[in-house]
Amino acid sequence: MTRGDPLTAHRVAGLVLRPDPARVVSRLFLPGQELGSSEGSRSAAVVSRILALPDEVAAETLARTVRRFAPRHHDLEATWNDHFGLVRHRLPPPHEPSAAHDTLIGAYFTQEFAIEGAALCNPSLVVHPDQTGLEPGTTRYVMSVRAIGEGHLSSIGWRELLVEAGGEVTVTPVGVRGVLGEVAPRPYSREVFRHQLEDPTEDGNDCAFVLSQLPAAFVRADLDLALSRLHDQRLTRGSAAHTAERFDAVAASCYAVEFPAGSRLGERVLMPRGPAEHQGMEDLRLVRMAEDGAVSHVGTYTAWNGHRVASHLLRTTDFRTVEVHPLSGPGAHDKGLAIFPRRIDGQYVALSRADRESNGITRSTDLTFWERPCPLQAPQEPWEVVQLGNCGSPIETPSGWLTLTHGVGAMREYSIGALLLDLHDPTRVVGRLRDPLLSPTAAERDGYVPNVVYSCGAALHGETLLIPYGCSDQTVRLATVDLGLLLAAMS
Repeated sequence: MTRGDPLTAHRVAGLVLRPDPARVVSRLFLPGQELGSSEGSRSAAVVSRILALPDEVAAETLARTVRRFAPRHHDLEATWNDHFGLVRHRLPPPHEPSAAHDTLIGAYFTQEFAIEGAALCNPSLVVHPDQTGLEPGTTRYVMSVRAIGEGHLSSIGWRELLVEAGGEVTVTPVGVRGVLGEVAPRPYSREVFRHQLEDPTEDGNDCAFVLSQLPAAFVRADLDLALSRLHDQRLTRGSAAHTAERFDAVAASCYAVEFPAGSRLGERVLMPRGPAEHQGMEDLRLVRMAEDGAVSHVGTYTAWNGHRVASHLLRTTDFRTVEVHPLSGPGAHDKGLAIFPRRIDGQYVALSRADRESNGITRSTDLTFWERPCPLQAPQEPWEVVQLGNCGSPIETPSGWLTLTHGVGAMREYSIGALLLDLHDPTRVVGRLRDPLLSPTAAERDGYVPNVVYSCGAALHGETLLIPYGCSDQTVRLATVDLGLLLAAMS
């Protein structure tokens, strides 16, 4: 293979997913975001004006709002009642509203959020856990997508793809209704807390005291009890209050979300919940892992709080219940951690871009703390001079670990390339493409972020590599390449 005859991927004609501004979820709305002033809270004033509405006007307004908005949401009146509960303390005593008034108050404190109002991009692809009811040779896939809405707020959405034996691809329609899950109880991991709280600039004695009170897996009541014991010693532990705040912040970043049993995968939306991600959940790199007879899907994503980025881990077995917790260690620094689908020599392995410009290999014993990366690949070719990164988890082949990369060249143009890593020693590159496998075409270069093709994870369908990719943070497309030709081009 020479530079004059580069291997390029084939774009699947007609498969273009575009952001749909009609796709909405319902979220809490606080007038003025509760910014205090000498004149008092805006929320209290809004509540007072709603309570002043005559009963018949309140009932008519509520009925009209139900007619206009309920079909666009899952159990919207339940959401309104939840939101009413959050602002009930603003009711002037001893007033008690009517049933219509309290639900109406909840409606006024609710807003629609267009999850794809700005962009749709950066997909990853894995085999769906449910393969029932399919024709021989047809495979069902789950594709994660990054949806960007108002304020550049990113969330994680899903699509279902069917790929037939002959290569025909169909995408299951998702409709406009988005469904948010409910936080579900889950045990915390002491090791996650220990790694997150390790900081050479902090006094670790108070943290060590609290951790010593906790079992390996614990619940919120255990943490509250341990923190109360720390509080009892606050006279001799000067940083007790600060330590409690640090534990609470980690706890808020460790959660599980459960979606309604009747919801479809394409309706489910994973919105930011923890403090480390309240400005966005970005670029999920999803991979299927089979360990000890159990199959799960894990992935890393970038948590963004408006000031700094952090790597978080997502895990699910059914895409209905999803668990999330933060990652730590020098290998998890910055963006773009991509986990290998199985352990190597007893350790988890991942691609890392901890130095922000080159690819490395990092290892972990627990999927939580990632060691300092070993160098793997530095920018070399013209199309990757600015920086390198990965395009998702490596794929195991008989020839080695097939690894898609991204490179940034002149005019901040993103292209997709490929490496082949040794199966037993993934720090050793055994093959590579010197030219991009995909670069933006004229039809793909315009968008929210121009001149970009970017993927967060590919998958195999027989001997065909399926590469979902985002085009300039505007649309999502699918490209294919023959696996044998690709491996031969890197030998």
